Amino acid sequence: MENNIQKKARLTGLLYLLVIICAGFAQGYVRGTLVIPNDANATLTNILNADFLFRFGLVADLIAFMLDAVISILLYQLLKDTNKTIAMVASAFRLIAQPAIASINLVNHYMALKVTDGNAATSELAGTVMNFMTAHTTGYLIAGAFFGVHCLLLGILLYKSSYFPRILGILMVLAAGGYLIETFGNFLFPGNEMLLATIVGISAAIGEITLTFYLLIAGTRKQILN
Repeated sequence: MENNIQKKARLTGLLYLLVIICAGFAQGYVRGTLVIPNDANATLTNILNADFLFRFGLVADLIAFMLDAVISILLYQLLKDTNKTIAMVASAFRLIAQPAIASINLVNHYMALKVTDGNAATSELAGTVMNFMTAHTTGYLIAGAFFGVHCLLLGILLYKSSYFPRILGILMVLAAGGYLIETFGNFLFPGNEMLLATIVGISAAIGEITLTFYLLIAGTRKQILN
């Protein structure tokens, strides 16, 4: 019979999978297809023609961030025996990244559509919409810095824990590098957005998806007695 920790590990994996689906849909599909970099008029047209999809993207993101609050606590409970202080700090950084910064940042996503209510589709309106989406991207990057630190600390904990394969820790440290490189690379060396997005996309996908399915399928490497 599975003990409590095994159940928590699998629950964490399930919630993490839902987060990946929801956040991936919102960022990768909704904003990834409707928001056209450096083309405000096309972006406005896309949002107006797919306003429900745009709204649904916001809801999907919000669900993901709410689930992330639960994941933060569950990961702390799973890893506190490895190092309670690091586990607590890692949890705090994840809570700040998604449930706090990223959730508030959704106001920019919402306002990009709200400002179109009752207004004609002019170049001025298109510029306003693009400004909100640019602000959203900036907020997304700021949240990514905090999430990158979380992934780094999580990777250290996983590497040191006797209940998880060390490879998970290594992969999460690589994911952390991807997030941090994207955030600080965009702020310090603008113009390389596509390259930086590819780096974080590959490193985060490998690290987080591997961790997700390990938790979902295996739980922990061995039973933990309560």
